[in-house]
Amino acid sequence: MGEWNNTRIVVNGKHVEHWLNGKKILEFERWTPEWQKLRDSGKWKDAPDYGLAKAGRIVLQDHGSVFWFRNIKVRPIQ
Repeated sequence: MGEWNNTRIVVNGKHVEHWLNGKKILEFERWTPEWQKLRDSGKWKDAPDYGLAKAGRIVLQDHGSVFWFRNIKVRPIQ
């Protein structure tokens, strides 16, 4: 608490990585049968189109806590 975290989310085609303070904490391949199974067993099971879009808007959300963002950069991978 009282410190900033540095996060980086890299999406390159189907491959997704989430880095937190320089350490990779998550990586997965989108739209695979395993991804679909996990998605359908979680909180999105009643939203059949969730996560299927190949492009769209970026949403920042909280889960009931106070939060702040700073220095947000969105860049396309060339």
